[in-house]
Amino acid sequence: MSDAGTPKTLRLLHVEDSEDDALLINEEFIAAGYQLSATRVDTAEGLRHALQNGPWDLVITDISMPDFDAVNALAIVNETNPDIPCIVVSGAIGEEAAVALMKAGASDFIIKQSLSRLAPAAERSLREVAARRERSEAIAALRESETRFKSLATNIPGMVFQSRLKADGSAEILYASEGAMAVYGVLPSVLIEQPGTMADMVHPDDRESFLQARIESHRSGTARNWEGRIRVGEDKEIKWVNLRATARRLNDGVVMSEGIVNNITESKLAEERLRRSREQLRQLSAHVDTVREDERAHIAREIHDDLGGTLTAAKIDLEWLRKRLPGDATDMLGKVNNADALLDHAIDSARSLSRRLRPVVLDHGLIAAVEWQAKEFAARTGIDLDVACPNDEIELAPKVSTALFRVFQETLTNVARHAQASMVSVELVSDGDVVTLIIQDNGCGMDLSAAAKEGSFGLRGMRERVDTLHGQFILDSGPGNGTRIEVNIPLPGSKVDETQPLEAGFQDNSDPVRKVS
Repeated sequence: MSDAGTPKTLRLLHVEDSEDDALLINEEFIAAGYQLSATRVDTAEGLRHALQNGPWDLVITDISMPDFDAVNALAIVNETNPDIPCIVVSGAIGEEAAVALMKAGASDFIIKQSLSRLAPAAERSLREVAARRERSEAIAALRESETRFKSLATNIPGMVFQSRLKADGSAEILYASEGAMAVYGVLPSVLIEQPGTMADMVHPDDRESFLQARIESHRSGTARNWEGRIRVGEDKEIKWVNLRATARRLNDGVVMSEGIVNNITESKLAEERLRRSREQLRQLSAHVDTVREDERAHIAREIHDDLGGTLTAAKIDLEWLRKRLPGDATDMLGKVNNADALLDHAIDSARSLSRRLRPVVLDHGLIAAVEWQAKEFAARTGIDLDVACPNDEIELAPKVSTALFRVFQETLTNVARHAQASMVSVELVSDGDVVTLIIQDNGCGMDLSAAAKEGSFGLRGMRERVDTLHGQFILDSGPGNGTRIEVNIPLPGSKVDETQPLEAGFQDNSDPVRKVS
């Protein structure tokens, strides 16, 4: 049978001992507009052979033949291909016989005196068969899809679920995969039969966020991505889980959600171990910096007090010797003068080395140290420095002052070596919660990909100093656009939580260098 709009074709198999009756039936179908392909058989063997060499759209059988009848024909058709509709055509048929034929599988029966009903009955039977076939195919496809889904859900490392939130606010779990046992320690049937189990197992400290995430997802129809703790088993074992689900609202107000719950305990523990490791490294780095600064201060004092004192004493002795030399001891006087000049040079070198190791001026405050370093840098390099310190005084812990001063020193060293700058602006300011140091030059800038490469110890050292104080280090640069370094360090007792480091970052800008505010 063909679709509407195309010629109707019919592959017809007659089970009939009268060729004339078969021709009459053919004429009825031709008159109804069918393009007919028909074959006639009148024995069981002929019927089996024809069915095996089909295909056929319709079988029409006489009720009784000399060696064969409709009941036997229907049995053979049902055995060979039960999807082929069979219509019984008879000169006369009783009610009991008609019922028996219908039970045997006949689609319909037609009296030979009413062959005009044949074509409509055949069309109805063909439609019913097509509908049954489509329904069977749909059921088979659904079963295959369910089997495939269950197979996938079973092999996913987590629990796949489907839930429903009714308009009255009640919720239920419609489906839970076998992963329920691995995640929640219960069978899927428990979650389905006791819908509140999932929420009840959430840790009390995380339950509010769990319920809020579910409410918001159901309200807005957006995806839900929640992480939190659950308590599993009689011993209330703590697990971390991640729940991802997508909600969709149906016309009747019901909200359906499909999602997956994964056990992320191991990754959370790994994160915690990494966090502790980083904190230990930060503490170690801070300790190393402290030891290094203490050692520098100790060496600076030794140079200033011991070596400086010794050189000064030698200079005094040399002056005593000069005064007692005879006036005509010209050669000896020249040697004394040369030694005196060497002592002056050594004293200057010792003082300079002592200041570089630990500037004494840093003991008078960070602002004074920054201004002193800026003047020394400008005198040594010829690069103009504009220092702005709006605060008259900034009270800082020694470790903070030292860290900011070392960042300032290292930045000026980089400017002198690489920046090709003619101007550097410096701003040191505090708002009571955070102290900020901003250093910006008008030089050639830098490729920030080089900032993270191996061997960039200067930049890495600055970041580590700032990290140990839970601060923020921002490097902002671009080729031809100069370089800007900003350091923000939270002050003790401020509103900023020192246990949460400020966000650091690198910024590569193609716009002109930003001006210091």
